[in-house]
Amino acid sequence: MSIRAVFAPPPGARAYSLRTARGEFAVVDSEVRPGVAQRGTALVLPGFTGSKEDFTLLHEPLAARGYRVVAVDGRGQFESDGPGTDESAYERGELAQDVLAQAAAVGAPVHLVGHSLGGQIARAAVLLDHSPFLSFTLVSSGPAQISDSQQQRVKLLRDALGVMTMAEVWAAILAMGPPEEVGGPAKGIGDIEQLRRRWLGNQPAQLLATGRQLCTEPDLVAELAAVPLPFHVLSGSQDDTWPVNLLDDMAVRLHARRTVIPGADHSPNVDQPLPTARALADFWDSTADGITPRP
Repeated sequence: MSIRAVFAPPPGARAYSLRTARGEFAVVDSEVRPGVAQRGTALVLPGFTGSKEDFTLLHEPLAARGYRVVAVDGRGQFESDGPGTDESAYERGELAQDVLAQAAAVGAPVHLVGHSLGGQIARAAVLLDHSPFLSFTLVSSGPAQISDSQQQRVKLLRDALGVMTMAEVWAAILAMGPPEEVGGPAKGIGDIEQLRRRWLGNQPAQLLATGRQLCTEPDLVAELAAVPLPFHVLSGSQDDTWPVNLLDDMAVRLHARRTVIPGADHSPNVDQPLPTARALADFWDSTADGITPRP
């Protein structure tokens, strides 16, 4: 069975390998509905242990608002290839260059969206070169390293990966309780077998490198605030990876639009997809219409 059969693309979308100057990346790409004026394209990056399927429930409502959405597996994530043991391939600068190549292949300029780890990778790309982007939305992605409790979970994962196979780690995680966003399979779309196969698609070196980065990421908000882009900070009403008050403060420092989705946790795109899609499209509309999207 092809690994592509693990998840069916949402209605109106297709899954394929996007060819870029830095290799091929697995994407789910949804075009705008017939009869709807196209207002733009969004490039969407998933979080740690996540995948492009985490945005499945956003494609249809955003297409209805006129936005093409291209969700991508990063290097070494799920269906995108990458080295299994060479952690240097996943240094932040390398992953940032991947994002710039993805934007060029999709057709820049694009609206950039990054969830959790994806937000920090996207930030690195924006700081490297902001010209391919129309706006930047950080979804449940904070200013620096993750919380102490989540750092402990990542340490447990990194220790386990040093002595266990991916399949053995999966079994151990399930034995400890339901999958979580950090330290185990990300909360996402799909049943337990689909999530297991997604987990097994990740390259260990990618998890080791990006897990370390999550625990050591410096605060680069001042540098980001100097970039001439409209910013949006979106999160659920609670979050234990980066506390909500920390995200509130980051939005102020960025002079960003701030959206809190009631009833959502660390993955508002999964917990409350319709309000999340509406907030994204409203923000993008405001930038296209020349409305200053800052408070």
